[in-house]
Amino acid sequence: MAAIDLGRLQTVFLGIDMPLSGEQIASFATYADMLVEKNKVMNLTAVTDSEGIIVKHFADSCLPLGIENVPHGATLIDVGTGAGFPSIPMKIVRSDLQITLLDSLNKRVNFLRDVSDALNLGAECIHSRAEDGARTDLREAFDVATARAVARLSVLSEYCLPYVKPGGKFLALKGSDCREEIETAEPIIAKLGGKIANIVEYSLPNGDGRTLVVIEKVSPTGKEYPRRVVK
Repeated sequence: MAAIDLGRLQTVFLGIDMPLSGEQIASFATYADMLVEKNKVMNLTAVTDSEGIIVKHFADSCLPLGIENVPHGATLIDVGTGAGFPSIPMKIVRSDLQITLLDSLNKRVNFLRDVSDALNLGAECIHSRAEDGARTDLREAFDVATARAVARLSVLSEYCLPYVKPGGKFLALKGSDCREEIETAEPIIAKLGGKIANIVEYSLPNGDGRTLVVIEKVSPTGKEYPRRVVK
């Protein structure tokens, strides 16, 4: 039995103005099946029901592509990607993107490689802590960085902005009611060579509130960042 209702998947993506091809539907179906199966033996996600996967993982990951322009062929790094969100759903709907998935847990990275191979995504999957990867040739090598994480924006920015080229952007996928968090993060974002370019509040198809924070990289990040221990 398939992990997700494919008719519901089509309906949800039509509702967010992202109609899916048959190939894209098949890719999402395979991804969901692999996610649910692997979740039986390791902790990838607490959300494993069909509706939750479709709305809280797949649609949530892709909605920013309809809000913020991501250039054709952009290089994108997903920092602390976990089970592959938001970058794998983004890649399924935007095959032109060149994605790199970075995570600190090797078992998750192995799962991501399996998904990339199964879906022919061509993703680069890297086992590294965010603060270590940013001190390699990955530093300032990407047009876009993404993160969909519970960490505060000030912490996420220090982990993610060092990967972004000047002229690129960091897309932070946050929940609702994060204005205070954004205000607190602004000084550190400036120190990292970034500036907040846009804040967009929206809702998932189930009504859950979300906020997309778009941070432009306006100058190189100082060599002292990211720090080993980010507060």
